[in-house]
Amino acid sequence: MNINGTLIAQAIVFALLVLFTMKFVWPPIAAALDERAGKIADGLAAADKAKSELSSANKRVEEELAKSRTETATRLADAERRGQAIVEEAKAKATAEANKIIAAAQAEAQQQTVKAREVLREQVAALAVKGAEQILRKEVNAGVHAELLGRLKTEL
Repeated sequence: MNINGTLIAQAIVFALLVLFTMKFVWPPIAAALDERAGKIADGLAAADKAKSELSSANKRVEEELAKSRTETATRLADAERRGQAIVEEAKAKATAEANKIIAAAQAEAQQQTVKAREVLREQVAALAVKGAEQILRKEVNAGVHAELLGRLKTEL
């Protein structure tokens, strides 16, 4: 065995192996690597797109939240104003009703005072008649006494 022949044979076998690998093995591996690189690039692009969509969606959500907060605050303020108006209206109605009740009570008290005065006048007149009757048992002129009692009644 000749070392030169072995080296040449090994160099030829190596060259054939390199040619075989370059012709049949390398293209599918390169295609798979290119395909994988394309998928990774597509995935990164999709991730960037999703990130931008998420950012815009977050902005829209924040805008909607701000809008709903202002709307809620407006509605609460309106409800509070309506509540105050209802309370004021109820107070006004209660005051008017109280004034009506007070006026009715005053009118009734006035009427009762007038009735009480009339009753007292009649009682005083009756007492005066009894007193006069007892004092004047000797004189019995009913017409004169009735006239005097009538005047006394009007004076009282």
